[in-house]
Amino acid sequence: MVEINWTDQALEDIESIAMYISRDSKKYAALQIDRFFEKADILEFHPRIGRMVPEMNMPSVRELIEGNYRIIYRILSSKRIDILTVHNFAQKLIKRKLRSKRK
Repeated sequence: MVEINWTDQALEDIESIAMYISRDSKKYAALQIDRFFEKADILEFHPRIGRMVPEMNMPSVRELIEGNYRIIYRILSSKRIDILTVHNFAQKLIKRKLRSKRK
């Protein structure tokens, strides 16, 4: 089983998304946040299930799709994955958001 580490950047992204959605519905904001964490749980047993991020073209940087969002992660080892960012498809991906900081 792989340890999933949510980076500060990814958690900040989720918080921003929740704040945006909650302007219309706190209920749907909470549901969307739950979906992000549930989607990422699959990585514990299937770390390579996501496709490679086209902008990076690196086998270790992959993404899962959840609705209009990309959950971008880096496989650091057979025991650890860092979730780097949660990103809306409508926005351009900024590569500096893809830097993981090891704890």
